[in-house]
Amino acid sequence: MIRAFALCALLALINASYADVELTGSAGFDQRYFLQDALYQPQERSYSSAFLMPEIYTQWNDGADTLVVKPFYRIDEHDDERTHGDIREFQWSHYADSWETRVGIGKVFWGQTESLHLVDIINQTDLVESVDGEVKLGQPMVNISYFSDYGMFSFYALPYFRERTFQGENGRLRPPDAIGEAVYESDDEEQNLDFAIRWQSSIGEWELGLSAFSGTTREPELFTTVTQDGEPVIFPFYAQIDQVGIDVLKVSGAWLLKLESIYRSGQSEDFAALVTGFEYTKHGILSSNYGLGFLAEYQYDERDNNFFAVGQNDLMVGLRIIANDIAGTEVLFGLVQDLEESSTYSGFIEASSRLTANWSWKLNGYFFSSEDIEDPFYFLRRDDYVQFSLEYYF
Repeated sequence: MIRAFALCALLALINASYADVELTGSAGFDQRYFLQDALYQPQERSYSSAFLMPEIYTQWNDGADTLVVKPFYRIDEHDDERTHGDIREFQWSHYADSWETRVGIGKVFWGQTESLHLVDIINQTDLVESVDGEVKLGQPMVNISYFSDYGMFSFYALPYFRERTFQGENGRLRPPDAIGEAVYESDDEEQNLDFAIRWQSSIGEWELGLSAFSGTTREPELFTTVTQDGEPVIFPFYAQIDQVGIDVLKVSGAWLLKLESIYRSGQSEDFAALVTGFEYTKHGILSSNYGLGFLAEYQYDERDNNFFAVGQNDLMVGLRIIANDIAGTEVLFGLVQDLEESSTYSGFIEASSRLTANWSWKLNGYFFSSEDIEDPFYFLRRDDYVQFSLEYYF
């Protein structure tokens, strides 16, 4: 199937060579500063990095066929694992009246909530890029979608698995021990063929989605072993899972009501998880152009002491400030509080704005607190950081 996937992409590229090609993209510089000295050595307090992400786009057959190529590369000052490249997209798409096909390396997003994306399972998380898990690696896929009066039905065949990225020895936000080689439940390892299906539809004020996935989990379990030299090593274990999910969005005036929920089987324990809440936006604050968005979401996960079970019984509250200016300025503040342990919480700030038509800036900050040594994220307690990014779009 890998050969068929490569052949389709090659044929699309050959056809695209006869069409007009657009080159756009972005490049940028990030400066990340940690507010406290690291728990582990060798680690720094200041990390600089730069990235380049060009995008090549073309279409032919009167727009019925398109090709998108989006490579990515980052160079990091200290962390060798964060110096990395990826093909975010290399995808040929064909559009017809009631269906479309996508073949190649692509990105798919499922979900509605702000604080967690439980149902979003197609792409692997690029964890060295962002601690919030929002940045994804490109996923090889064949996708067929059918549009009907009853909604959109999508089928995915995923012939190759991408391992989650982790920070290196010199990088911060990493577990206390080194990350070893991945272990797979499937004998086919990363070449296990995964499948997913999804139905989504708009019904009045409701946006509904139902999904199912069968294959290699994108969320590994982490187990520690000791090498022959007596050094502890963490190895990610990728099990075969089955997952069903539902996501719901209701738009009612200034209110957005959101829910995501999953049930997963196949890992060390079967479990259910959900996140649900609302966002209310008020525009024209004090007769100005500013708007305020108030967010609250409850997170629940049946798993205990699991590194990736980040919202077992937690509450997220947030405030979004919308300037409604030509620069698109927005600021989001958020706090996630563990409802069972008052000392365990995290906070974040996300701000962005355009400087010119080609330049923009971003400011992100993440803050962690935990006094419970049993907390899987206890090791992050000294990794509060802020990051300033300057990006150029061409």
